[in-house]
Amino acid sequence: MIAKSLHALLHTLVDYAGLFPPASLSMDAAVENYAAYRHDPRAWMLGRFIVPVARLDEMTHDAQAAWRNSNPWRLSALVGEDLGGDVAKINSFNAALRGGIVDAVEIKASRVDEIERIASTVPRDIKTYVEIPVNDDPRGLIAAIAANKLRAKVRTGGVVPSAFPPAEHIARFIRECYTVGVGFKATAGLHHPLRSERALTYEKDAPRGIMHGFLNVFLAAVFQYNGLTRADALEILQAETLAGVDFDDDGVAWKDYRVTIGEITTVRRRFAVAFGSCSFREPVDDLIQLGLIS
Repeated sequence: MIAKSLHALLHTLVDYAGLFPPASLSMDAAVENYAAYRHDPRAWMLGRFIVPVARLDEMTHDAQAAWRNSNPWRLSALVGEDLGGDVAKINSFNAALRGGIVDAVEIKASRVDEIERIASTVPRDIKTYVEIPVNDDPRGLIAAIAANKLRAKVRTGGVVPSAFPPAEHIARFIRECYTVGVGFKATAGLHHPLRSERALTYEKDAPRGIMHGFLNVFLAAVFQYNGLTRADALEILQAETLAGVDFDDDGVAWKDYRVTIGEITTVRRRFAVAFGSCSFREPVDDLIQLGLIS
């Protein structure tokens, strides 16, 4: 049986992004996969379906069969350059009461004024994740996100080695978000539980590189609750095994840090919310292989 603390850490953690690289599935294939995953024994790990605003109509067409006799799908919509136009499309989509509801959006910004415009345009009842660059010190942007009561998003990888930020940058992002009380999600390159060298795409002779692990990232986030030091944040983010990490039915411990199930649940709800992955099977299959779930 899965430890209750690990269940709390993984619950609704994986937002499905099958439309995006390296999977780059067609809409009908991605919709079919998500519909099947909702009935999988590990559906408790599944979060939102991620779709560009520009493809909402296409998704509506392809999801008709899946939406019959189904609870509404929760959708996270990627907003393009036309912020106002995309928000109008989201409002229209939600008002139509179809088989899905956009209750989260994701949008890129690299300046404070862009963040302020996002906050003044997107309805407050939609969770808004602002993807910001993290190579430079992100404190000013994270402060603006906090001031405007939005959430942050960090890109943790891609299809080339240079797309993966150093662990130091991820640690700094997590620490600064925690300091000012900003919730966040991650995206790209987190297909596997633990940091490891992997092929970066599904192509033959694909480039290889070090990929961050989603357990590394989210353990670093929950241990922030115990005042995780900078050195220990780097250590947990760079760990390639779970040596020293103890999941039990009361909480999770590592070194001198221990976080209870209640604290994990709070952190996941308010702080470290989810990660986007173009695969749901890879995270699940790797966890099974590690003996963490069955």
